[in-house]
Amino acid sequence: MRQGEQVQGWTGAMSASDTVDHYLTQAMDRLGLDDAVQEVLRAPQQEVHVRLPVKLSGGRLRVFNGFRVQHNNVRGPFKGGLRFHPEVDLDEVRAMASLMTWKCALVELPFGGAKGGVDCAPDALEPADVEAITRAFTTRVDRLLGPERDIPAPDMGTDARTMAWIFDEWCKLHGRQQAIVTGKPVSLGGSFGREMATGGGLAYVVEEALAHLELDPSQMRVSLQGFGNVGSWAALLLDRLGLSVVAVGEIDRAIINLDGLDIPQMVQNRLAGLPLEDEVEAEVAASEELFDVHADIFVPAALGGSIHGGNVDKLLGATMVVEGANNPTTVEADRALEQEGVYVIPDVLANAGGVVVSYFEWTQNLQHFRWEEEEVNRKLRETMARAYRGVAARSEERDLPLRTTAFEIGVERVVRDARLRSLI
Repeated sequence: MRQGEQVQGWTGAMSASDTVDHYLTQAMDRLGLDDAVQEVLRAPQQEVHVRLPVKLSGGRLRVFNGFRVQHNNVRGPFKGGLRFHPEVDLDEVRAMASLMTWKCALVELPFGGAKGGVDCAPDALEPADVEAITRAFTTRVDRLLGPERDIPAPDMGTDARTMAWIFDEWCKLHGRQQAIVTGKPVSLGGSFGREMATGGGLAYVVEEALAHLELDPSQMRVSLQGFGNVGSWAALLLDRLGLSVVAVGEIDRAIINLDGLDIPQMVQNRLAGLPLEDEVEAEVAASEELFDVHADIFVPAALGGSIHGGNVDKLLGATMVVEGANNPTTVEADRALEQEGVYVIPDVLANAGGVVVSYFEWTQNLQHFRWEEEEVNRKLRETMARAYRGVAARSEERDLPLRTTAFEIGVERVVRDARLRSLI
């Protein structure tokens, strides 16, 4: 797992799958879809659970559980990340696969939704063990994958190296095809700009939202939960846009400076494997004190369920919550934020930058051509800005929260294309 991404787990009464289904049902009901169509859209097309016996370093044998859920491919091949985390289960993977379907439709990518996971803790394993688990999983699900079938990508606990192992193992079995996986190292066909894509896309959405709401970036104080790949890139780009990042929370501590943290130094520390607070003027407090810091913008960029009934009252004075993680806000907490007028930019929009640049990588691989990083970033900014403007315009027109609107747009597009193909 990347540094700073593990926090308190799901604490709401609803499971991850129930939470996604709650918003999906709202959207489908608003669109007047009948029960049969709703059932088709709700149910994954295929779920796979594999057992992975792996001999670890030192000769110990362990059996891991691997999952791949292919939710919907009406608009294109299945697309979704592969996460390694000890608490991964089928319910979580199913929820994330569904979310990917609506996310891809919302940002107008020709993909459907999928997700995968293995219940291992990569930080507690030797690199050779993580490689063995990755290759075992790829071998067990290889026939599900393909450049026009299902294209994995990095997620929590996985990275470009993990994707290189999947690429290598799949190509051994089926022949070399770069487009089989995205998030690869650049030298193996990965795209420039992929590492910063999710955090960068979030920052571009915040930039659009501030302009739309006529708020001055220099007056905005930001608090982030999680300083892994997503949180660190989001913090760095928000800092460059002139916002002041005043607090960063990790699993075991919060790093606070109300005058603004030295984000470039903290990013350097993270990359060097040093404590984030090294050479940084800041107070180090208990992790739960992150929620006591008043900030105009709160960015949850860790695990799901981190904003819940037990702490949401501390965020009711914020101007904006921007969801960098998947499912970070329980339904109860979301209602409370809405009632207080907090502007919530939902995960299905805010963290879509990763899959956008994954699409760019896939496209480049199919063409055997590479774009320069400047072009990738420009296209990412344009894509995220266009998606935000579409959601914001409909949200204001119909007086709906951004989350409700985003799900409605995503579902509407999948239904449209399913009907064009006479599938429903």
